[in-house]
Amino acid sequence: MSTANWYSNENYDPDKNLKIWMNGKLVGAQEASVNVFDHGLLYGDGIFEGIRCYSGKVFERRAHLRRFFDSAKAITLGLPYSVAEVSQALNEALDANNLLDPTKDAYIRLVATRGVGVLGISPRRTWKPVVFVIASTISMYPPEMYEKGMPVIISSVTRNHPNAMPPRIKSLNYLNNILAKIEAHDAGVGEAIMLNHMGFVAEATGDNIFLVREGQLQTPPTSAGILEGITRKTVIRLSRDLGIEVVEKNLERFDLYSADECFLTGTGAEVIPVTTIDNRPVGNGSVGPISRKVIEAYRSFVRSAPDEEV
Repeated sequence: MSTANWYSNENYDPDKNLKIWMNGKLVGAQEASVNVFDHGLLYGDGIFEGIRCYSGKVFERRAHLRRFFDSAKAITLGLPYSVAEVSQALNEALDANNLLDPTKDAYIRLVATRGVGVLGISPRRTWKPVVFVIASTISMYPPEMYEKGMPVIISSVTRNHPNAMPPRIKSLNYLNNILAKIEAHDAGVGEAIMLNHMGFVAEATGDNIFLVREGQLQTPPTSAGILEGITRKTVIRLSRDLGIEVVEKNLERFDLYSADECFLTGTGAEVIPVTTIDNRPVGNGSVGPISRKVIEAYRSFVRSAPDEEV
C-alpha cells in the first residue's frame, strides 16, 4: 500500500457502536456532540491526551494524567473532575467498549474544552468545561513501515514559537502541525519534520524524533520547542538501560541528512523507523540495528509494564 493511498479517506470507517464517556455519562458515538458555541470548537480552547492501553492495561496512566492536569493548569482551565475521577472515566470508557480485555489493545483520547460560551474570545464568558473520553483503536501508519521504515520530509512550516504557544501544553491548537502534515501528504510521505524559529530540529507533526550518529542516540531538548513526550521519555530510559548513550542536544538540518539512523516516537505512532529524509537515504536506507533494538525493547516493555491506578 502506498503512503498516498494509506492517507485517503477510504480508510475512514468510524465505529457507530462506540460508547463515549462524556461529562460523567456513557453515550453512543452518534449522540456524543459538542455544542457549536463551545470554545474548544470556536477557538481551539482546550487540551487533550492520547493514551495507549495494552492487553487491558493503561500504559503510563499517571504520567498522562499528570500532563493532562498540568496542561489544564497552564491554560487556567478548571477541570470539574479530580485526577481519580478522570482515571476512573478512562476505565469506564474502556469497559463500555470491551477494551479492558487482556487480549485487546486500545487507544484513548482524553479531551477537555473550556465549554459553552458566548461569541467572543474571552474565556471568562464560558460555563462548565466539557470532558470526554474516546476509547477505541488507532493505526497511525501502514504495518510495513514499521518493518521497512518510513520516508519523511522537512517541512517549510516552522514550529510555533514557545512564547506564542508553549509546546509542553498539549492543547487543541494543532493547525501549525496540520499544515506541516499536509505538506507530507502532498509529497507522498508519512511525516514531516518541523524546525523551530532558530532553525533547529524540533519534532514531527505528532511525534518526537531521535537520530543515531556513531552509536550515540541524539534527540532535541525540550528547549527546542518540543512536546515533552511520554514515549520519548520511556525510550530514553530503555535505551540507557540497553547501554546506549543518549544525549539531548540541538540538531540542525545537516544532522538529519547525515544521520546513521532515525526514528520517531509517540503514543500513537509508538516507535517507527525513518529511512528517507527529503529523498536522501538515512544511513544505508534500511532500518538500523540500534533502531531495531530500541523498537524491540519498547514493544516488550509496554506489554510488561503494570497499570498504575491513581
